[in-house]
Amino acid sequence: MAQCKIRSYVAKTGQVDQSWYHVDATGQRLGRMATKIATVLMGKHKPIYTPHVDTGDFVIVTNARQIELTGNKTNEMTYPRYSYYPGGYKEDSFDKIMERFPDRIIREAVRRMLPKSKLGVVMLSKLKIYASDKHPHAAQNPEPFSF
Repeated sequence: MAQCKIRSYVAKTGQVDQSWYHVDATGQRLGRMATKIATVLMGKHKPIYTPHVDTGDFVIVTNARQIELTGNKTNEMTYPRYSYYPGGYKEDSFDKIMERFPDRIIREAVRRMLPKSKLGVVMLSKLKIYASDKHPHAAQNPEPFSF
C-alpha cells in the first residue's frame, strides 16, 4: 500500500520576494491601522509565512499627522521615556509627541505588536513613516494598501 507524504513549505531567508506597500494614514484609527501594518511586516498575509524567517514586506506610511484616536485617548495616553540617570523617568502626553514627532506614535504602536526579538527589530526597520504626503520611495513602485 502506497503512503502519501504530506510536505510543508518552509521559507528560506534568501528566497522570499519582498514588495512595497503604501498606506495613507489620513482618517485612520491608530490601533486598527497598526495591526494591519504589523501583519504585513511579519508576512502573515502571505501563504508562505514562516515564524522564524522574515517573510514580510516593506510598508510606507504617509500623512502620519492625520491619524485619529477614539474616545478620550488623546488626553489620557502617555508615552514613557527614561534617560538612564537616577530620577530620569518622564512621561510625555499624546498631544506633545504628536506635535513634535508624529512618526513615533505609529512606530510605537506597531513595535508593540511585533515579536520581541532580533527578528522583530529587522521587521520594524522595514517600516517607513512620513508626516506629510511625500516620500522618497517612488522608485520602489509601492502598491496602495487598502484596509
